[in-house]
Amino acid sequence: SPTMELFGGSMLRLLRGVLAALLLGAPVLEACTNILVTKGATRHGATLLTYSDDSHHRYGELFFRPRMKHAPGALREVIDWGSGAFRGRIPEPPETYRRVGNLNEFQVAIGETTFGGRPELAGSGMLDYGSLIYIALERAKTAREAIQVITSLVAEYGYGSDGESLSICDPNEAWILEIMGKGKADKGAVWVAVRLPDGTMSAHANQARIRQFPLNDPANALYSPDVIRFAREKGYFKGADKDFSFCQAYAPWTFSALRACEARVWSVFRRAAPSLDLPIDFVKGDPAATPLPVWIKPDRKLEVADLMALMRDHYEGTPFDMTKDVGAGPFALPYRWRPMGFEVDGKRYIHERAISTQQTAWSFVAELRGGLPNDLGGVLWFGMDDTAATVYVPMYAGMLEPPPSWREGQGRWSEFSWDSAFWVFNFVTNYAYGRWSDMSQDIRRTQAELEGRFLADQADVERQALLLHRQDPRSAQAFLTAYSVRCAEETVVRWRKLGEFLVWKYLDGNVRDSQGKVTHRPYPEAWNRRIVQDHGAVVEVPAGAKP
Repeated sequence: SPTMELFGGSMLRLLRGVLAALLLGAPVLEACTNILVTKGATRHGATLLTYSDDSHHRYGELFFRPRMKHAPGALREVIDWGSGAFRGRIPEPPETYRRVGNLNEFQVAIGETTFGGRPELAGSGMLDYGSLIYIALERAKTAREAIQVITSLVAEYGYGSDGESLSICDPNEAWILEIMGKGKADKGAVWVAVRLPDGTMSAHANQARIRQFPLNDPANALYSPDVIRFAREKGYFKGADKDFSFCQAYAPWTFSALRACEARVWSVFRRAAPSLDLPIDFVKGDPAATPLPVWIKPDRKLEVADLMALMRDHYEGTPFDMTKDVGAGPFALPYRWRPMGFEVDGKRYIHERAISTQQTAWSFVAELRGGLPNDLGGVLWFGMDDTAATVYVPMYAGMLEPPPSWREGQGRWSEFSWDSAFWVFNFVTNYAYGRWSDMSQDIRRTQAELEGRFLADQADVERQALLLHRQDPRSAQAFLTAYSVRCAEETVVRWRKLGEFLVWKYLDGNVRDSQGKVTHRPYPEAWNRRIVQDHGAVVEVPAGAKP
């Protein structure tokens, strides 16, 4: 619809004012990224959704809950996803659905990014965004139904988080729902949900993206009755209803919201549709420049492997490429340690915030397919730690239990454990950061070996599962459980072996060749030149000196 535009989702768990403080270098930025692709834009007709849970204090684990029946009067405790604090209780329905991470047994998948929005509107109700996600997955059979569950619960019990963008998808539809609290005096919320046109894709990354939306088209847009009226009452909007912009009213752009958030959306779009040649001016921080489109049509139909690749983006080949400045060190490290902002001689600077980042706890690519039984049509390709160095392992919607080393409660944030998938992946990645340009090649080879096998085996695995499903659905579930658990546990074993190999290969700054012989690989010439520029007078060998 030409009258509908989205603008950019967001997630700053502890910050309420988006990213303005990032430039001062103080609070820690914790931000996530979602990519949504409708079934008409994918090679095999699947809806695809990605999500990275990016947090410096989040432990990586696969949240699992079986299908359950509940007695009359049963209550569900609401535990804040961020703080772990008890927030209240709500009635359970007679039955709740199985969920494997952020995917349920009916192929509904949900992701999010926090945009913060106006700090005075931070929600004060019972239900935080994390609780809403998992409660909706336990109660909804479609994306539309999930929207209804979330907004109905908020209306009854109140909303208790900052501004959120939620991606809500099923095999047929992909929606973005943006929700904002009303402040301490009112526990309610204002919200808008828009459906992506089939054949398109979108993304959000910690900046609200919904602008104008159709006011009388429930097939494509849903919204709270007071979303415009409340903005008028608060002085956030003046003008005709048709001109109302959710983003501009509740989460106006800032430099940092564009540079650290919308820039990630730009990088997704520039890779998925290079033919659009989208300019960089807007995401460089100029709010007067032409904004990004809400959604685009990719240049070619995408598949799961493409979404995995997009989630590993570091702005390579763009002006934001972090491997090109001195901060990358001699081994082209595309990461910067926090804080993101710093000051030199009274001037403020920032480090880039790419999609792939060191603080990711876990991430996924959800594959949602109609025409197949839900148990095998839905796959959560799930990975621990940094997206660039993870392995996405297939976790089927029909799983009856999670893999042991990936399950919730296996290991903990406060103590390293070889029995935890999260810690094994962090061991490898953190070791590789010290010599990224070399070690990342070893990581990518092993990553491609595992993911390539999982993707290549997928059709055969699903043929077997479908045959079993026709005879006995429970047998198919047991088969898919055994397969997913085996893939996950074999991956952890292989990844630990990779870490041990890296320690051996790069011991003491040496590099062993394919025959195991120690070699001494010199620093890149560009790095040696920087040493000379900075310290040449001290390290220069006098002319005529003997070696």
